[in-house]
Amino acid sequence: MSSSSLEEIFQLFIGYAIIIIVVGLIPGGFTVWNIVNCIKEKRIGRMISGTLTIFIGGFFYLLLFVALFDTAGEWNVPVYQGQYHYMISSEYSPFIFLPGMYGFAGFFALLYWKPEKMAPLASVLSIAAVIILNVINIAWALQLFCNMTDWSVICFYAYHLNILLLSADVIRTHMKNQAKYLSSKKEEFADRKNLWWLYMKVTKVSQYALPVFMALFLIVAAFEIFAILAGQGADAPIKAFTDTADWTFSKQIPPPPLEYDGHYLCTVAAGGHERVVKPIRLGRRRGAIIVVNRQLCIANAFEESIAEKFPKFHKWIRHVYDTYGYPLSNIITTRGRADVVYFIMKPLEWVFLVYLYLTDTRPEIRINRQYKL
Repeated sequence: MSSSSLEEIFQLFIGYAIIIIVVGLIPGGFTVWNIVNCIKEKRIGRMISGTLTIFIGGFFYLLLFVALFDTAGEWNVPVYQGQYHYMISSEYSPFIFLPGMYGFAGFFALLYWKPEKMAPLASVLSIAAVIILNVINIAWALQLFCNMTDWSVICFYAYHLNILLLSADVIRTHMKNQAKYLSSKKEEFADRKNLWWLYMKVTKVSQYALPVFMALFLIVAAFEIFAILAGQGADAPIKAFTDTADWTFSKQIPPPPLEYDGHYLCTVAAGGHERVVKPIRLGRRRGAIIVVNRQLCIANAFEESIAEKFPKFHKWIRHVYDTYGYPLSNIITTRGRADVVYFIMKPLEWVFLVYLYLTDTRPEIRINRQYKL
């Protein structure tokens, strides 16, 4: 066996090892750890487990999301086939991310602070925050569901499951410890029975339901008022999920997908970073909607002019292009590669432009009419 073959096998082994670690061992290990902590009376590194699950698990969750879902714009923006529109509407995203951040703050407050260090109202608000977090957690998981593949379901939903497990554990542990703490302090309220009764009503485990419900109502109402004042309406959190395309709760119909193959300059115009290739408008090519930049218009105007003045020469150019251009388009599958081709084509673009200005009486009109809708 040659050294190159051994190197390929080794690289393949390393690749699979990384996939197993990222996809299997890390989420699987955290899940088992958190399930054990939920079941056993004696916790094993409860704070460490919760913190690592949220941050390390969240990092790999984001990494996997970026790897599987190439999101490229709002629902009303044309994207390539194989790309996705944004999962959450940018217009309404603050009304999902702000409550989510509040939910994580409540989670870590319950995880790290002992009950005796928290006032009753702080406890209630933290528990309400964790409940809001899990409403968003479940809605997010359902939004993803329609685009899940067999193995990605396990990877993504392991994180959502762990958030549920950790949330249930911190709430249960906090209320249980709070009850123990109050029982140990009953003697201090011996001459203030009314105050003891009121204090227990707010903080006792069996009486948490009503205060938490009231806190939830007030928090949700506060976010709704904020949404109305921001001009987004009371249904902004719902629209964050529904004012999208390609996802479970999506209600919008996106425009036709962009053509990605064929003309490699066309690919550059649509696929490069906007700040580099500078798209100027949408256009139509062979019945498909494409993104057009000036480089593409100049190239096509040059070809049109050559076809009119030198048809035989154009036929030869077309043959060369069909032989080498189309295969090149198949490897321009990322924005970075499209940017590189854009810069490589710049000298030719200038040659085409000089030719048009030397031979055409109205070169800009010819350039601007290319790929008109």
